[in-house]
Amino acid sequence: MKVTQERLPESQLGLNIEIAPEASRSAYEKTVQNLSRSSNIPGFRKGKVPRQVLLQRIGNERIKAAALEELIQKSLQDAIEQESIEALGQPNLRSNFEELLGQYNPGDTFTFSIAVDVPPSVELADYSSLNVKAEEIVYQPEKVDEFIEQRREQKADLVPVEDRTAVMGDVAFVDFKGTLTAEGEEGQEIEGGSATNFEVELVEGKLIPGMIEGIVGMKPEETKEVAVTFPEDYPQEDLAGKPAVFSITLNELKTKELPELDDDFAQEVSDEEFETMTAYKESLEKRFKEQAADQTNNKINDAIAAVLLEQNTIDLPESLVQEEVTNVLTKTLMQMQQMGLDVRQLFNSDNVPMLRDNARPEALTNLKKSLIIKEIAKKEGLEPEQAAIEAKIAEIRPQLTGQEVDEDRLNEMVTQDLLSENTFKWLRDKAQVELVPEGSLSEEADTEEADADEEVETAEVEVVEDSE
Repeated sequence: MKVTQERLPESQLGLNIEIAPEASRSAYEKTVQNLSRSSNIPGFRKGKVPRQVLLQRIGNERIKAAALEELIQKSLQDAIEQESIEALGQPNLRSNFEELLGQYNPGDTFTFSIAVDVPPSVELADYSSLNVKAEEIVYQPEKVDEFIEQRREQKADLVPVEDRTAVMGDVAFVDFKGTLTAEGEEGQEIEGGSATNFEVELVEGKLIPGMIEGIVGMKPEETKEVAVTFPEDYPQEDLAGKPAVFSITLNELKTKELPELDDDFAQEVSDEEFETMTAYKESLEKRFKEQAADQTNNKINDAIAAVLLEQNTIDLPESLVQEEVTNVLTKTLMQMQQMGLDVRQLFNSDNVPMLRDNARPEALTNLKKSLIIKEIAKKEGLEPEQAAIEAKIAEIRPQLTGQEVDEDRLNEMVTQDLLSENTFKWLRDKAQVELVPEGSLSEEADTEEADADEEVETAEVEVVEDSE
């Protein structure tokens, strides 16, 4: 078998395969023998059908087609093995099968062409001294106090209130029923707009705007009519922007009794069982500082990745792209399930093609970034050591308790994460990084987008004026 290779676009390799006359004849004869043994023809026992009768009953063209299909399948696998090609996915026949069938004459030399996806080659641009700009996430001490206050709120006791009216911050238990009051319409009860003994914290942003403010000042067992207007962006379109009245009865009122910020509180809320409030707060400060540093590093990593993607062009095979599209959709599916959403309505046979198209840009970015990082790691010797991989797996193993774990997949994911971590650290150390205040790059991007839109509008006006 003679094989000639040809480089094709989209990281494909074309193979022109020439079959020797003996192999061409052998494939045909083998097919005839197999059909003779398996065919049921009246008047003849299985395996005893004369050759001429078999050719007449089945037809020479059908036998040739079966022989040709088997010959192509076996030859392309042999060619891939002979040429030591790392094939991705299934090879595709480049030649037209009907034309090949017309050309196929058992005992003659036979030639056909296939295309096979192969791992993309990555020719890296210079990455040793990148210049990037990234936002710096600065540690904010008040975040610690806010976190402690949230934990304090979670541990608060609810104490009944009887001697005063409702104020902001209280917890109210209410019955309510809503009615639409659009002009020219009879009062129509809002479907799903009623509840019994509903618990709500009296803070801004809860319920429909105006309802919380209406409850403030009420006494237990009091009933009150509160006029509101649904927001224009309300998710339920038939209610968006419409006026309504809610009849609200305050059944019970409670206030939060917050625990003291002392050593007992620290011991109760901390996972690491700190003995004192001071130790607990110091631990939080350390955690939030590390979090800010990690977030800054992630911003730098994103900036570096953006430059690398801009500087390096990679031809991706379609089989890899489709595999990564599936990975992106699977991740999205899992996130939606964790949020308690019914994914069956979105992931159905009608929507999947559109969802795959939408996921394609993210898949392309993921693949290109991963290939670039792997190639840099390979060139600089940044692959993680086995001891580091095992240590990381041991660290995350407790989180997987009770789950069915694919050990090979887990090892692969941890290895990839550590390789990426090592490579980005190496790139950060080599790069010239300009840190700017948080949010400034987003504002800059918005300004540039607005300027671009304005230029387009100006150009459109000029075109109109010119045409006039």
